[in-house]
Amino acid sequence: MAAVLVLLFAPRFEDSTTTNPYLLAVFFVVALYISVLIHELAHVAVARAYRMQVPSVTLHLLGGETAIEGDSRTPAQEFWTSVVGPFASIAIAYVAWQATAVVPAGNTADVLRAVAYVNAVVGLMNLVPGLPLDGGRVFRAIIWVVSGSKAAGTTAAAWAGRLIAVVVVAIPFLWAYNNGTSRLAIDLVLAILISAFLWTGASQALNMASRDRRLDYLNARSLADINADINADIPGDAPALPADLSGADLLRAMAALPSDVYRLVESDGSTLGLLTAESVDEAYRKGSK
Repeated sequence: MAAVLVLLFAPRFEDSTTTNPYLLAVFFVVALYISVLIHELAHVAVARAYRMQVPSVTLHLLGGETAIEGDSRTPAQEFWTSVVGPFASIAIAYVAWQATAVVPAGNTADVLRAVAYVNAVVGLMNLVPGLPLDGGRVFRAIIWVVSGSKAAGTTAAAWAGRLIAVVVVAIPFLWAYNNGTSRLAIDLVLAILISAFLWTGASQALNMASRDRRLDYLNARSLADINADINADIPGDAPALPADLSGADLLRAMAALPSDVYRLVESDGSTLGLLTAESVDEAYRKGSK
């Protein structure tokens, strides 16, 4: 990955330095990946503050990806775990730009300027409101708050991501129209890679939205059989679940206590009624129609 990036960025140093542009590109790529790692570690820090599990951080050709297990349970959690990454990149850009004012003109200043520029671009691009970008998750959180539905937020942000993927492919042609075609081939290759990444991530998000819509149908209180005979219909060893559970929280609670029948209890300890695994399964299937 580093070799590919060096080959892509070295020509951009040719006009600004008398040093070997490939050597400068090597220093730049190392600094770039350190910056990307800091961006991802910002996601890690906030996710763990919300007690979410983060098994890995992966650096790849187009940046990085933080694997966060589970879904955000609130719009606020979704917002803060997402927005902190772009903010970290913008902070790195600011520090690198300020550093150019105190170092002598030359190779170091050239690399710092490049790091500042790229981190600013990464930070601002990641705030673009389309999945799978961080800005898409921020946009999803906002729609989630407004509509009250996570599925609606995911759908809106995913279609925005697909639109952005199409726009990205058009950008090199617009640039070439105004500035010449000398770098069109390289820019187009990068644009296609980025567009494919965005389109694939947006498509996966649409599948996730379908799952979220099914989860919206899962509400323990509404699925409860409140007319059940507590003594006759509910086995004595039936696990107890809070009556206010819904969505993914309900599924997690049922997975932790596998059973065909559950006793739903209110916050004061009284029994609301009976909940069957079959009724939950039927409601989930209904949501896919």
